[in-house]
Amino acid sequence: MATSKPRLLTGDTPTGRLHLGHYVGSLENRIALQETYDCYFIIANIHAFTTRADKPNEIRESVIDIATDFLAAGIDPNKSTIFIQSEVPALSELTYFLSMLIPYPRVMRNPTIKDEIRDKKLGDNYPFGFLLYAVGQTADILAFRPDIVPVGEDQVPHIEMTREVARKFNQLYCGVDPHTEDKDYVKKGGLFPIVEVKLGRARRLIGTSGPDENGNLLKMSKSLNNAILLSDDADMIARKVMNMYTDPKRLKATDPGTTENNPLWIFHEMFNPDQQWVQDAEERYRSGKIGDVECKKRLIEVLENLISPMRKRRAEFEKDPGQVIDILKKGTEKARNVANETLRLAKIAMKQDYF
Repeated sequence: MATSKPRLLTGDTPTGRLHLGHYVGSLENRIALQETYDCYFIIANIHAFTTRADKPNEIRESVIDIATDFLAAGIDPNKSTIFIQSEVPALSELTYFLSMLIPYPRVMRNPTIKDEIRDKKLGDNYPFGFLLYAVGQTADILAFRPDIVPVGEDQVPHIEMTREVARKFNQLYCGVDPHTEDKDYVKKGGLFPIVEVKLGRARRLIGTSGPDENGNLLKMSKSLNNAILLSDDADMIARKVMNMYTDPKRLKATDPGTTENNPLWIFHEMFNPDQQWVQDAEERYRSGKIGDVECKKRLIEVLENLISPMRKRRAEFEKDPGQVIDILKKGTEKARNVANETLRLAKIAMKQDYF
């Protein structure tokens, strides 16, 4: 299983099918990096139970949906390893050990935790496992001792906590000097590398809907019903784009329009390969020389060109779901071996290797 390539670890919590926000936030990076990195992609089904413990069937279905989306988008199982979190027991044991290195107040200072409590309207009604998942995510990463972790912007606080835990473990159990530079921790005897973050080209893709009560555009989210899925058919893409929020003050095509904070133009800037057309069309839009409908039709073509090949590949996997299960089984066996070795080395460092 050894490879000369540097290692990469990232993944998703199974909450349904993936959308364009996932694609530009991390997925397209994963696809591009398969040639140069030893890639591990986790489907974190245990973390899904933090807010949906009463919906195990949905979680199970989402695991298969996300794996299929990975494959449809271009993740190659001959180059990358896709695996299921709950089938790698070493992750849970490592979570328990690492939880001793993270003070409770530090977990609660994590802005992503605070945002999720607010956005999901959990109040004080969340299980202890909801907080534990932040530690679990640290274990998910460090178990594979990766060099980089491609994520969206909202996950950066989790990665920073992972870096803190890795430093503390290496100092406490491996004798690494606290003044060591991050890049030298393993060279100086540490078990865990201090991982680097790789952000996608869109740190936060907005959705197709309008702003909230404070005038802020909302992040793309299935729960907000403002997402374009990577598995949407052509009619659904067209319908979502035609209903997309634009400039509410622009009542007819000849009215000057605002391109700033306008989802129509944010999407064109993000996905349209013909950026010269985008620049020219934006200028015409601002001067009332091009209508929303024409620009939306162009965006439909752009998105269909991107998503259509994924949809076709997805259809092939859906014809034979056994393919996906087989890929997950093989990937999970490989991931289990890597995580077991990391746990063995961690227990040696912690003087807890008895037999």
